[in-house]
Amino acid sequence: MTPLAHDLARLLGPEALRTGPEYLHDMTEMQRLGGTADAVVAPANVEQIQALVAWCYRHGVAMVPRGGGTGFAGGAVPAGGVVCSLERLGAVRRFEPERWRVQVDAGVTTGAVHRLARESGLFYGPDPGAAEQSQIGGNVACNAGGPHSFKYGVTREWVMSLEVVVSGGRLMTLGGALRKDVAGYDLTSLMVGSEGTLGIITGAWLRLLPAPEVAWPMVAAYPDRSAGAAAVRQLYGSGLVPAILEYVDEGAVDASRASFPAGLPDDARFLVIVEADGCRSAAEELSDGLRAALEPGALLLQTYPEAASARQLWRWRNGLSFAVMAQRGGKMSEDVAVPVECLEEALELTSRIGAEVGLPTCSWGHAGDGNLHATFMIDPSDPADLVRARRGIEALFAGVLGLGGTITGEHGVGLVKRDFLYGQLGEPQMELQRSIKRLFDPANLFNPGKKIVAGPEARPDPGTPSSTR
Repeated sequence: MTPLAHDLARLLGPEALRTGPEYLHDMTEMQRLGGTADAVVAPANVEQIQALVAWCYRHGVAMVPRGGGTGFAGGAVPAGGVVCSLERLGAVRRFEPERWRVQVDAGVTTGAVHRLARESGLFYGPDPGAAEQSQIGGNVACNAGGPHSFKYGVTREWVMSLEVVVSGGRLMTLGGALRKDVAGYDLTSLMVGSEGTLGIITGAWLRLLPAPEVAWPMVAAYPDRSAGAAAVRQLYGSGLVPAILEYVDEGAVDASRASFPAGLPDDARFLVIVEADGCRSAAEELSDGLRAALEPGALLLQTYPEAASARQLWRWRNGLSFAVMAQRGGKMSEDVAVPVECLEEALELTSRIGAEVGLPTCSWGHAGDGNLHATFMIDPSDPADLVRARRGIEALFAGVLGLGGTITGEHGVGLVKRDFLYGQLGEPQMELQRSIKRLFDPANLFNPGKKIVAGPEARPDPGTPSSTR
């Protein structure tokens, strides 16, 4: 046992110590992005997290908060210091279904919140992937989204209050079990999406809604991306608001065609997926409207009114990433987002860059939010493929920013996109962001090097890949 681990065992108890490579990476492992830690601990409660943060501040030891490890930006990958896993903070503190709210520890999984709400006739909107592994604290830290974000919003819209341990081990409650609160600056929203760089989130009050009576998905298939993008624009113009507005482009359709429920026409190259929800009569009316908006140019319009068939569709949709990965053994994806009217241009940009770097591409994601999971398919055993994909991603970021977009719509900045943030925000905003980091974390110990670098570094050269990539 190292001296540091010995000290932490005395502070938190030996049962808090953890070992194993699973604590040193997240879902960026495909990019060969792994880390090292001087120690890994899983505190048993909030008081132990306070003690850990206070000890680390006294001794100048960096901390890397970790949820379920499902992130795609390297936010939980350590570069030394102490990994603080929230896995033991798994309690539902208070559940008040009659008031449409629940208070949970940060380590409660997203899926557990979904089930708890559903069992009482309620609904929790954010539905990021890996719901059985991702944790609420991590969802809050990355402001996670998902397919239902189009109608119901990302995690920020569902957070009423946060409990956070900040510098020196101080415990703060931001907000409260309130639906409205405009007192002071909105520190709750500032902490949402902070990616562990301002403090450690230990608990949250989440708002819930009465569950819709029905939820009916519908799939429209088109012969090409141009027809599919036109359908998305037509639906926007109709004024209809489906719960979900997703797309799947040609490469992803081809990768997953064999497993699509009930099959697809051979000439289907682009899919638009929507969902009508609400009370039965309202869902029927919305479904009719969606069909009318999507029908022009469609090769197929398929509805899934039965729960069993809808589950089959969502199993297929949730398996898209794996189907794409199976094509060449690996993939590198980025969650860029553009104004919705630029969706087709962003899809064309991805294909063009793929051809330039010599890699097949595909894309799927949240059409209603202009959020693409732009993907380069790679052989992960071939170092040249990794180099080509990284070149492609750098070109993708530059192109997306030229369309008025962002380098990340829902996955966060973390480590892998940190050096590209300057190109989006510019120096005035970057200095304001750095000053916020310094105010919350004057010793730069909370997840240092992620999202925002606190020091007075020079502007990064956008043509030089980050050493972490």
